[in-house]
Amino acid sequence: MPLVGKKLPDFELKAYHDEAFITIKSADYRGKWLILFFYPADFTFICPTELSEMADLYDEFVKEGAEVLSVSTDTEFVHKAWHDESASIGKIKFPMLADPAGELSRALGVYISEEGLALRGSFIVDPDGVIKAYEV
Repeated sequence: MPLVGKKLPDFELKAYHDEAFITIKSADYRGKWLILFFYPADFTFICPTELSEMADLYDEFVKEGAEVLSVSTDTEFVHKAWHDESASIGKIKFPMLADPAGELSRALGVYISEEGLALRGSFIVDPDGVIKAYEV
């Protein structure tokens, strides 16, 4: 089902951000552009390159009034371990959301139920919480 023009589902997920475990709610981002991007798993071969590139571009997104959230089905504890272990992941300044139950991944159609992982997917959400574009 096409998602462009639909409201981003409400969510509340744990995250690792700024050396702390926090809770992120979709409502926290109303009034801002939001880039929500999913990747399969931490500690994988290819995922560090995409997260590292987003980390390099993060300040540009913020300058344009957008926030960035990464999401995988790993827990916030795995995100911290990866952040502490990898130099490329260690430079990430945006929240790394944990979706271990796959709730947000399912809601946005990126969940691979046989594997318990998310597909790669990027969603652009406007300040009113409406999905404007996505690629999976």
